[in-house]
Amino acid sequence: MEVILGKEFGYVVMVVVLYCILNMWMAFQVGKARKKYKVFYPTLYALESDNKDAKLFNCVQRGHQNSLEMMPMFFVLLVLGGLGHACVSAALGLVYVISRYFYFTGYATGDPKNRLRLGRFGFVALFGLMICTVSFGINLLRP
Repeated sequence: MEVILGKEFGYVVMVVVLYCILNMWMAFQVGKARKKYKVFYPTLYALESDNKDAKLFNCVQRGHQNSLEMMPMFFVLLVLGGLGHACVSAALGLVYVISRYFYFTGYATGDPKNRLRLGRFGFVALFGLMICTVSFGINLLRP
């Protein structure tokens, strides 16, 4: 089988897998928080009127939920940008994955402000991935 992608694209693939592992870990953390704070399925978010630990659980849940919301955009930008700039996109993707870990753990403290301490670097990485993707698109359009 002939592969037309450069071998450097393997780094992009590894970052995708790493994010999937992080996502599974976050889902496990939400499961643990459900047991700890007694928030059972199918309840997505706890109500403060029903549960004294609602804010703590909701912060864990929201950290994971936000990561799920951002995942499609991240994957598209990583893969498309990686087609033209594999190493740069993989490096930016790695920064994004690491920042998502800190975003989640900061959020899970129960104080939403903590999500941005190191988590804000993920937005810089996403912007870099957008630049890589636009550059790849422009190169495709050139005669």
